[in-house]
Amino acid sequence: MGLRDLVYEVYERRLAGRLEDIDRSRLPRHVGIILDGNRRWAKGAGKSTAGGHQAGADKIVEFLGWCEESHVEVVTLWLLSTDNLQRPEEELQPLLGIIEDTVRDLAERRRWCIHPVGALDLLGEPTATSLKAAEEATRDLSGMTVNIAVGYGGRREIADAVRALLQEHAGQGTSLDDLAAVLDVDHIAAHLYTKGQPDPDLVIRTSGEQRLSGFLLWQSANSEFYFCEAYWPDFRRIDFLRAVRSYADRHRRFGS
Repeated sequence: MGLRDLVYEVYERRLAGRLEDIDRSRLPRHVGIILDGNRRWAKGAGKSTAGGHQAGADKIVEFLGWCEESHVEVVTLWLLSTDNLQRPEEELQPLLGIIEDTVRDLAERRRWCIHPVGALDLLGEPTATSLKAAEEATRDLSGMTVNIAVGYGGRREIADAVRALLQEHAGQGTSLDDLAAVLDVDHIAAHLYTKGQPDPDLVIRTSGEQRLSGFLLWQSANSEFYFCEAYWPDFRRIDFLRAVRSYADRHRRFGS
């Protein structure tokens, strides 16, 4: 072990110890993460794009373990956006295969409740089926909830929520005027992909990009954000601990 690695290890232990002493009410219950930088990591490492996506997928189990250690209850992993579905077939199909394998592996570990988050109707049958199967296989587990955001877009989610709300009330015979008279934010929230879950307390984005790109648009209204320079495959436990420490050190104002 080199001197730099030793210094990082000591710092990581100290940081982890500090977080263990923090009151749990100051730790995030729900962490959302934009797993960004796989392709740029692959280019720098001299690997194929698929190799970059696989390296990113290989990081997920480790990351979920860090979240468990920090008492996180819900994690949302953004693996594929609706915009990503427009990528060339030679890139998209290997990526979908990697996602299917990853979701299957997560379910087989029997540690977490898998919940698909996204417009499954936009996905091919194999991917949609693998996501639904993972959810069904882990439905009764008591572990951390892991939202798998595939074919996900924040605007699409809100549109789907409003559509579902309208269809529900149309089935009950409610007129548009009657619905408009009582409609509030809770009605829409009850039809989001993440309905029944706490909103994300902390949203992390890797790769140095400082934007949400439509991630959890509705739910992140009061979230704290943390942007990390590391590409997702290079994201380390110390990077995660720094994000959690940053969150714990903030005074949340909830929009005020």
